[in-house]
Amino acid sequence: MKEKHFLIIAASIGSGHIKAAEAVADALKTEYPDAKIYMEDFTMWRVSWATAFMKACYLFMLRFIPNLYELMYRFTGGRSGGLSVQSLISAFTARDVAALVKKYRPEAIICTHPFPAGAASWRKKRHPEEFLYATVITDYSVHQMWIYPNVDCYFVAREEMKTDLIAAGLPPEKVFVTGIPVTSKFHQREDRDAILESLGLSRERRTVLMMGGGLGIGGLDAALRALNEVTEPTQILVVAGKNEALRLRVEKLAQSSHHTILVWGYSQRVREFMAVSDFIITKPGALTISEALAAELPMLLHDPIPGPETENAVYIARHGAAVWANSEEKLEQAICDLLSSSKRLAEMRASAHAMKKPYAARDVAVCFSEEFEHFRDRRKISGATYVN
Repeated sequence: MKEKHFLIIAASIGSGHIKAAEAVADALKTEYPDAKIYMEDFTMWRVSWATAFMKACYLFMLRFIPNLYELMYRFTGGRSGGLSVQSLISAFTARDVAALVKKYRPEAIICTHPFPAGAASWRKKRHPEEFLYATVITDYSVHQMWIYPNVDCYFVAREEMKTDLIAAGLPPEKVFVTGIPVTSKFHQREDRDAILESLGLSRERRTVLMMGGGLGIGGLDAALRALNEVTEPTQILVVAGKNEALRLRVEKLAQSSHHTILVWGYSQRVREFMAVSDFIITKPGALTISEALAAELPMLLHDPIPGPETENAVYIARHGAAVWANSEEKLEQAICDLLSSSKRLAEMRASAHAMKKPYAARDVAVCFSEEFEHFRDRRKISGATYVN
């Protein structure tokens, strides 16, 4: 029997799209243990110089002119503006996906970011039986940049997103509500006491986790200032991501603070940190939110990237699993409120329990496998081959 080849294309614009891709890859290995599963970061210069350049522009805008990014997000959210930008990006990157198809000969392509999704759609239109094409939307809302023709199946976080895609013209049978994929660590229980002991922390004190996402952005300095005003000794775990300057500032603060402060750069121990924390302070990235929901961890959300993260924050706060603090003053008050209210934290944990989808990656893989088998049957009948 011919060996199956799957290609997952992500984008390291933040860590969420990559982490979702890794979670899907692991789940697919369970469904297809003998398959070759390849993963590519579409923002690498060697893969797609155009997307790498767009990533650099994106990071520049977030750092120096975030209002411009918000304007662009709103412009591309409209159908006319979005379609024009989508067409431009697809035209520039179509050859990059073509090169990946030639290299890996995949029977299926799964995208977890809009940029490669557009290029894959371009290829699929011209060679409809060459590969099964799936997109995993790694947000809690649907933006026009995610919507492309020629997609065999979409995987989305919630029912309202399926409704939005159907309204945009997609057939209901192409859209699966699975949740956002997180790694299998997040549906496993952790030994809280053992983790606290390994970190040298107390079971009697409140523990607060602070994260700025894989890029290390998100106004953690304001949250640290607010926590520093809290008189009750607190245990603070800080994951600074790639923000080396932030990590050094936190290490310096830890030397003089009346709190116990531990800091890491990028860490693989996030599941453990969530298991021992009373709540998390973070910007509302979709993957961090999904992981916190899976861990039933209350969230204090602040300093979102304009656009999708603001929508994420509104959605999660509306359903009771998070508090959204959209100003520094509200952030300070929210920290004090959560530290002093066990009842509120318990209610938020209950809301997270109701919302969580820790098996999303498995569900994506199961739904994908059904679609893939149908596709293979069609492909046999058509006799399709790869096009160089």
